[in-house]
Amino acid sequence: MPSFTDLHWTRAPKDYEITDESIVIKTEPNTDLWQRTYYGFRNDNAPVLQMTTTETYFSFTVRTDFNTKRRFDQCGVVIYLDSDNWLKASIEYENDTFQRLGSVVTNNGYSDWSSFDITSDITSMWYRLSRRESDYCIEYSEDGKDFKQMRICHLNEGHGEIQFGIYACSPEASSFVAEFTHMNVGPCQWEPHV
Repeated sequence: MPSFTDLHWTRAPKDYEITDESIVIKTEPNTDLWQRTYYGFRNDNAPVLQMTTTETYFSFTVRTDFNTKRRFDQCGVVIYLDSDNWLKASIEYENDTFQRLGSVVTNNGYSDWSSFDITSDITSMWYRLSRRESDYCIEYSEDGKDFKQMRICHLNEGHGEIQFGIYACSPEASSFVAEFTHMNVGPCQWEPHV
């Protein structure tokens, strides 16, 4: 398990707490990670807490608990390399009926968004982010045991040394509390294709 003291902020939030058991972030309004596509705007101000590695094969697992309540409130896993190159996966709140479990890949300054709808009564989720050189697999689980594939992708700048970890943000005029627990880095759980 990584030491939480080995984590480094990109844009630390005003209100957070790090203990041996958990990391808690209170989001600030109008924070997000998005570049150009469809909406035409760029927003690169979400707090990101990451560790650095040159390990080319590993899996990072974390549990998120959250009390989201406004459209696009989100928290999850991230590989943030720079403002034009990153990967994130989270649940984005939509309304009191449904929310969207999905991922965004940003290569060379353009974001995409792949998602599917889940019920709004889900308030926790596990994520597993796996690396195989410059390729990545994101999985999700409601119980931390049975993981299902969300996405396989390539990061153009995702070779060599990278940073990976967690993030939380509120793109609209909102704020919520996100808690991250059970952080673990271990051998790659994404099996090679044969």
